Amino acid sequence: MSHHQEGQDSRNPHELCGSNGHSAGHSHPHAHSHAHTHTHSHEAGRGQLRAALAVTFTVLLAEIVGAALTGSLTLLVDLGHMLTDCAGLTFALVAASLQHRPATDRLTWGWRRAEVISAALQSLLLICIGVFASIEAIKRLIHPETIEAQALLAVGIIGLLGNLISLTILLSSRQNNLNLRAAFLEVLNDSLGSVAVIISAVVMRLTGWIQIDSVTALVIAALIVPRAIMILRPAGAILLESTPPDLDLDQVRAHLLELPHVLAVHDLHASAVSSDLPVLSAHVVLADECFHDGHSLEILSEIENCLQNHHGISIFHTTVQLEPASRAQLHRDNWH
Repeated sequence: MSHHQEGQDSRNPHELCGSNGHSAGHSHPHAHSHAHTHTHSHEAGRGQLRAALAVTFTVLLAEIVGAALTGSLTLLVDLGHMLTDCAGLTFALVAASLQHRPATDRLTWGWRRAEVISAALQSLLLICIGVFASIEAIKRLIHPETIEAQALLAVGIIGLLGNLISLTILLSSRQNNLNLRAAFLEVLNDSLGSVAVIISAVVMRLTGWIQIDSVTALVIAALIVPRAIMILRPAGAILLESTPPDLDLDQVRAHLLELPHVLAVHDLHASAVSSDLPVLSAHVVLADECFHDGHSLEILSEIENCLQNHHGISIFHTTVQLEPASRAQLHRDNWH
């Protein structure tokens, strides 16, 4: 399902066909280009994810013990968040490995979309944790429970140290793709959760106000949900095959129509297979004589150059079908 651009510009129908209205031949030149990435950066990203997962799992074990000893909702929520971190980092690691497997006849894009699916799953898990935290916090504000502040403080400090180590590990690769951004965001949110645990423990120890545990749990939820939506939104847009946000299809169409001998552009679609792989397809109508005097190949080269260099993003994966005007007129009613 590709994004359709409605209301495209075209020339007068009489300009699109020859005098007799018959087909002058149907041509299907295609432009397929590939942007290559560096293997060492992928390996580095996977190594960082493995290290971050090991640290996070260690902290998770500490928080399981701490939650059992203290009974703290803040720690329980942070434990759930840490469990989500482990699951999210595992998703991210699996996706990072899958997305660089070679394409096959059955999976023509390989596993490139695994990155996007992983990011969406991580975001949904974070949202579920945020909702759970909010519901439980409200319950405990009404019916507070006794909490062991000293043990809570110790576990909070351990959690914060572990999260800071994981953040340092992931810092350099967080902008590589949506999957790594989601993993970094999860650990960052958990770091804030550890800070909330520490604050909760200190306040309880100094004042005896145990409802602070529920208040900090609500704060963690307020931090989690908006940031999860920030990741879920672009992931959902890619899965829905929306036009990439930095690409203006009206502008693309206008640029193509400015090329010599281009009479119309229709069925113009753009989407993304993954966060770093935009794709575009289009039917471009040319004057009939271009298919007899060799102009069609020159125009195809100009179209490729336009798509790669003249817009907000560079599109190297393109499928461009060139059509003679006399043939294009025959199926004009089906243009998108």
